Amino acid sequence: MPEPMSRTSRRGLLLGAAAVSTGALLAGCTSNDSQDEEPAVGGQSATDDQPGKRVTIGFAGPQADHGWLNAINDNAKRRAKKYSDVTLEITEGSNDTAAQIGQIETLINKKVDVLVVLPADGKALTQVGLKAMRAGIPVVNLDRIFNSPQAYRCWIGGDNYGMGLNAGTYIGEKLKGKSDARVVELAGLDNLELTKQRTQGFDDALKNYPNIKKVARQAADFTVESGQAKMAQLLQAQSKFDALWNHDDDQGVGALRAVEQAGRDDFLMVGGAGALSAFQAIKQDNGVLKATVLYPPTMAASAIDLARALGQGKGVGGLAEYEIPTSVTLYSAVVDKDNIERYLPTGFR
Repeated sequence: MPEPMSRTSRRGLLLGAAAVSTGALLAGCTSNDSQDEEPAVGGQSATDDQPGKRVTIGFAGPQADHGWLNAINDNAKRRAKKYSDVTLEITEGSNDTAAQIGQIETLINKKVDVLVVLPADGKALTQVGLKAMRAGIPVVNLDRIFNSPQAYRCWIGGDNYGMGLNAGTYIGEKLKGKSDARVVELAGLDNLELTKQRTQGFDDALKNYPNIKKVARQAADFTVESGQAKMAQLLQAQSKFDALWNHDDDQGVGALRAVEQAGRDDFLMVGGAGALSAFQAIKQDNGVLKATVLYPPTMAASAIDLARALGQGKGVGGLAEYEIPTSVTLYSAVVDKDNIERYLPTGFR
């Protein structure tokens, strides 16, 4: 799973999953009186769907060994195909940092117009991001952040703290009237900063509900197998609890298997990320999984939008500024049976 920037280290522009619009609004200065509105001298139009200057975008990401990462690649490819003026040069994904650095250097040597990079390791790939920027190639840093802001022109990614916060708030509201409520947590890899951020957000949310106590936590590793094994341990250790937050829908498939094998249905479960399997279970509403908190892979599509705007020297539709933002943080919406139809098409396999 992705490992983005610290929530407190950089001011983000908090937008929704489809935040980076491609509307045909003009970026300009306005007065308080709409009748006095005039475009600023030298102002430029925002990016839109109409063909413009041709842009070659280089895309480099890690190996798609997880449903979310595969969805990242698919979103980038589909978005690029939408634009007749975009050529996408996509590398073969690799989790080996040296290999990914080599792939990005190849794209730099090809003199692509813009780079979109989801690094296997943000710290390890910072230098190649700097190399691209110094070569005059703007970089859109996708999700896992480089160590230096000089290594990218724009960062776009998810809100791990917000995932935990919204999961905890959803559970808190569901258990608000229950005294001595007990919750458990099935986390991801504990050596990742993103896991720490998700847990911190979850714990902070639960502080607002004095009737709720987190009684257990297990860390899995974002795989079906680990989710099943760690969930089985939680179920064996905790004979009674009221809610579970699972950080990742892929490992949630295994967690649900463990729940079914144990014959348990006495609690509600909230997932994380937005897998299609989770959406389908929520829609059916015949099991413990009642909601999931998004970490939208549509960020890759928005990264292509941003890269195209950079390559064409345009701003973002819906914003008054001439330039695209430095940072875009996507909102972690909670999806349950009340809004499942809206988000169902975005579920990843």
